[in-house]
Amino acid sequence: MDSQKRVGHVMDRWNGRLQLRPLDGGREWDVAPETVRPAPRAEVLSAAVALANQRSRRSADCRW
Repeated sequence: MDSQKRVGHVMDRWNGRLQLRPLDGGREWDVAPETVRPAPRAEVLSAAVALANQRSRRSADCRW
């Protein structure tokens, strides 16, 4: 989790910065290592539920 409360996977370290990728994939973003902390399970679960809800809404929109 970064300082802006975004949850992501650490993918790499480059030029002294970490590269995080969103849980659902997509474009990585760079952060300073001192601004990152492990996300508590509750925050990871919350992010995963939000992602599942977003996907569900998208698929519901496609049916109409």
